[in-house]
Amino acid sequence: MNAITKDSVAGTLESSDVMVYASPNPGGGRLITINSSVGQQFAPQIRASVEAVLNRLNIEEAALQIEDKGALDCVLQARVKAALLRAGAQADWEELL
Repeated sequence: MNAITKDSVAGTLESSDVMVYASPNPGGGRLITINSSVGQQFAPQIRASVEAVLNRLNIEEAALQIEDKGALDCVLQARVKAALLRAGAQADWEELL
């Protein structure tokens, strides 16, 4: 299991982008909070994309806050990866592609 050790942020609050806040959540599993301008329509897909990145990086304990402004899925995944790596997650470069 991979773990994050500090708080981090990735992204912006500009249109078509997403801000991702990542924090350690020891013993608390995964906590994903989504605030999105398109949440009524796309919240399940946003959650699935975030979960996919967490699974790929083998992270079981993290608190993520997603502030989405209509970002494409590829942008969302890149921002989540950046936030988790900045928070101390370790990954093989091959896992990131």
